[in-house]
Amino acid sequence: KAPLQGLNEKPALQTKTSLSAGSMSLDFPYLILEIKMNDNIIFDLFENQVEKNPNALALIDNQERYSREELLNYINKISQKIPAEVETVGLIMDHSINMIATILALLKLGKTYVPVEPSFPNERIKFMMQDADVDLVITEDKYKNKLEGVETYSINELLSNKNSNSHSEVSPESTAYILYTSGSTGKPKGIAVRNRNVANYIRAFNKEFNLKPVDIMLQYSVCTFDIFVEEVFASLLNGAALAIPPEEARNNIEDLINYVENNNITIISGFPYLLQDINRLNKMPESIRLLISGGDVLRQDYIDNLINKVDIYNTYGPSETTVCASYYKCDIPLDNGVYPIGKPILGVEIKLLDNNLEPVPIGNPGEICILGNGVSKGYIGDRIEENKAFVKQTDGTILYRSGDIGYLQEDGNLVFLHRKDSQIMVEGKRVEPIEVENVINTTSSVDKAVVRSHQDKTGLNHLTAYVVFKDINHSLEELVNEISNFLPDYMIPEYFVQMDNLPVKANGKVNNQALPVIQDL
Repeated sequence: KAPLQGLNEKPALQTKTSLSAGSMSLDFPYLILEIKMNDNIIFDLFENQVEKNPNALALIDNQERYSREELLNYINKISQKIPAEVETVGLIMDHSINMIATILALLKLGKTYVPVEPSFPNERIKFMMQDADVDLVITEDKYKNKLEGVETYSINELLSNKNSNSHSEVSPESTAYILYTSGSTGKPKGIAVRNRNVANYIRAFNKEFNLKPVDIMLQYSVCTFDIFVEEVFASLLNGAALAIPPEEARNNIEDLINYVENNNITIISGFPYLLQDINRLNKMPESIRLLISGGDVLRQDYIDNLINKVDIYNTYGPSETTVCASYYKCDIPLDNGVYPIGKPILGVEIKLLDNNLEPVPIGNPGEICILGNGVSKGYIGDRIEENKAFVKQTDGTILYRSGDIGYLQEDGNLVFLHRKDSQIMVEGKRVEPIEVENVINTTSSVDKAVVRSHQDKTGLNHLTAYVVFKDINHSLEELVNEISNFLPDYMIPEYFVQMDNLPVKANGKVNNQALPVIQDL
């Protein structure tokens, strides 16, 4: 790999550079940039940053450093190899320059990417790829056995293809990605997000946080959650850099903070539990200027060692409305020790409405409903009931009913209270207990089962499965092994209770009050 050019030195165009990615060594000419930018198209925004300063740092992959122009050249190399006829592409890749460059190559061509973590169960991956109707999957050599019956390329095979000269028309309405979340019908549901939805969030992020070329954002989130969208696009499209730590650093908070410190990372965004881990470590690298919490409730005791050392924001927003819909700069928590979720971001409007979609008075609880440029296309496939959450207004705009209940304070800040339905957050990820229940009930050993959630004294959610087996020859261990083929780890119940029968009411429904209660010590 050619060393990163000096940040103030512009390389001569038309000369060759070499980029090494994994075991690959790629030689290709620098490109003269002639950009007609559309500020609602993701790839145009990235190219604009390259044009501004091609030598600026764009990406740190473990310890390897790549300039904006080096990254662009690799993106262009990949884009030339993607078959022209494909529209939707699954990604099952390790977090590296390969993943980031492939995503941007697909977006350049007007394709839609569907990201999946390699650690997901094979059956769940298979469902997501089939449901999204992907045309091919791009992966690593070691993950090619994850799928059968779907055209699959490893990144090495893709780059050895003959040029395809692939291109599709890209517009602000083009679907950029499909993210899957737990579904209330018992199956994961895919959310289709447009280029213009992402572009609006990029502008809103920069308006609030004013990114500079010296900023480096940590890429810590899994690719199936929209914090990943924030990490990748809010950095690269706003002129900052992205840093991808090695796998071992992701699994150890001390190693992660050392990586942050060694690479002068300035921004970390993650679930509140990541901030809680940093808080417990009580070691804040001097380079950090901003911590962002999202995906679940942020509590005062999660950040009490950090609050006066660095700016901390609590954020709120479903994936259906593109990453975040509101921001709150943390200062004084509420009386119950949690932080508000703040005020709407640029390009977004939030209303608190009753069941008839009428406004509720300030201080009264209502459903958090979101309008504006972040509202996505909705759920793909046959999701008629779930897509009723997207309500068309008389002026043609779409209002998204989040199912979250909150209230508005006199100072204009929103406070999240609870869900309207049974959906819960586990490790910062949405889980529909009915989806877990349906998977358990389709296994070969179970006669009937129900899954219920409860909160511990700290406010964290836990799933309990109450199971009646078909006969005595089956065990809970076998059941867990079987559902592990369909559910990721965070969706597998923490507690299993084997029962002879489920208690029922006179109407035949399960009597929740008669189920054994799991008590936390």
